[in-house]
Amino acid sequence: MRLGANAKILAPMMELIDIILHLDKHIAEWIVFFGPWLYVILFLIIFAETGLVVTPFLPGDSLLFALGAFTVVEGGLNLWVILISLTIAGILGDTVNYHIGKYLGPKVFESDSRFFKKKYLEQTHAFYERWGAFTIVAARFAPIVRTFAPFVAGIGEMQYRKFIVYNIGGAIAWVWIFVLAGHFFGNLPVVKQNFHIVIFGVIGVSLLPMVWPWVSSKLKKKQA
Repeated sequence: MRLGANAKILAPMMELIDIILHLDKHIAEWIVFFGPWLYVILFLIIFAETGLVVTPFLPGDSLLFALGAFTVVEGGLNLWVILISLTIAGILGDTVNYHIGKYLGPKVFESDSRFFKKKYLEQTHAFYERWGAFTIVAARFAPIVRTFAPFVAGIGEMQYRKFIVYNIGGAIAWVWIFVLAGHFFGNLPVVKQNFHIVIFGVIGVSLLPMVWPWVSSKLKKKQA
């Protein structure tokens, strides 16, 4: 019974991992299957990944890079529609997340549930201590943390005028950097032939802002 239950849990996770690692193949299929509706679906994915604390597992950086690569493919995606729509999705996502955090407060983290894990909140608090208000921008480039940063900003009642400035700036930087990187470099022969490795690299670079403080603290302890 336990093996069957674990299999049911692992199956969606393995499917999600396969999608992330082979985004080039899946996006090509989605373009054919969904047509113009794909822009709406992509908007909702980016909105959910930034706006709902229950969906930090959705692809962000890797998806943006892969989408950029498909803006130079014949019959692919429109670069300006992708840039503008997903920037708006990112801004709206953080805004909704901020207000959810402001009105719900820390109550949702009183129990350490599957989605509202206290360690995620602690990681985001550590980010705030390191970066201050600039966390709203910096967190855009860190998976999981970017989902919780605006939520914590709302809990801490960050001044909304300050929040919205960093929110807009962070969304523009995040979407445009990764989409344009995919646009200019995603179709180079070496990248196309090793796309899954490149996606691993994009994810690895995205995780650096989270991993580096931990590595730095370990190095300081060894030197002490």
